[in-house]
Amino acid sequence: MAKLGKLRLGVNIDHVATVRNARGGDTPDPLRAARIAQEAGADGITAHLREDRRHISDADIEGLMEILNVPLNFEMAATDEMQAIALRHKPHAVCIVPEKREERTTEGGLEVAREENRLAHFIAPLREAGCRVSIFIAADMRQVEAAHRIGAQVVELHSGAYCDAYHEGRYDAADAELAKLREMTTFGHSLGLEMHVGHGLTYDTVSPVAAFPEVVELNIGHFLIGEAIFLGLAPAIDEMRRLMDEART
Repeated sequence: MAKLGKLRLGVNIDHVATVRNARGGDTPDPLRAARIAQEAGADGITAHLREDRRHISDADIEGLMEILNVPLNFEMAATDEMQAIALRHKPHAVCIVPEKREERTTEGGLEVAREENRLAHFIAPLREAGCRVSIFIAADMRQVEAAHRIGAQVVELHSGAYCDAYHEGRYDAADAELAKLREMTTFGHSLGLEMHVGHGLTYDTVSPVAAFPEVVELNIGHFLIGEAIFLGLAPAIDEMRRLMDEART
């Protein structure tokens, strides 16, 4: 079993930009949110530059690269445009995610097993440029194995099915999804992959996942930005960190 070390928290600031873009103008500023998050103890900042630029913009990415003292995790689809942007900025990490124009948010994991050859060639230049490559996938053995084969250094497991089931009161289903996450974090770790988990995590759902010894990072965004409306961003992050640390010990 992996040693229980400190669990990293990546804070996703996409939905600060969503609020900004709903009205136009410059506020609220995602870069200000990133500064507050890193001062509050975030171990990294995540930002997803979508094809349709519905929230994070190209200028946001440029600004984040300039101001951050913690790593930037640049979420992106596997397109030539996004690869070129990543190679220009060379962020600490790139996370390859599926992307559909009609979805409100990322609905599931990337289908790696069916696209191994294309994705292997896609991520090779990113690795050569020094970016840590992460693949966002469902808690499925075929996908974990495929991510390993194509040369990804990190796998981020999609926790949305677990979180949705829990908050809808389908607790047996939530337990089943949690068991899948647990099994796949162990399996991925056994292959030498760095294991992350993200999507939909809240104060109510984070502790069981944070207790998985093989997981080294959680990425949380929408919930923290929502809580920031009521608590402020730094206190919202403080409480999430407290729950993560408590589960870890």
